[in-house]
Amino acid sequence: QVQLVESGGGLVQAGGSLRLSCAASGSIFSINTMAWYRQAPGKQRELVASIITGGRANYADSVKGRFTISRGSAKNTVYLQMNSLKPEDTAVYYCNAHQLSTDYWGQGTQVTVSS
Repeated sequence: QVQLVESGGGLVQAGGSLRLSCAASGSIFSINTMAWYRQAPGKQRELVASIITGGRANYADSVKGRFTISRGSAKNTVYLQMNSLKPEDTAVYYCNAHQLSTDYWGQGTQVTVSS
């Protein structure tokens, strides 16, 4: 089992920045991918960014050039630096860890961007 705890959400004005953090604990061996997803009201959950063990990152087109995903030196943490935030980035952001054939999810953290 893997437990994920997110932090760093909040309210920010358009154009501002936020940094989300996610700490993994438990059986964290063999976590090969960590990612951030988001879900806005009335919409499906969507992938925002992912990063594999080797460090290669992948981004949704809507956030390319504005968001950066990274892993901590201990490899059990993942960050999402969000710059130039837009109102359409408003959503609950979820941390995800993929281990072998199982996905684990955090509880989510609210990000609200005001215009």
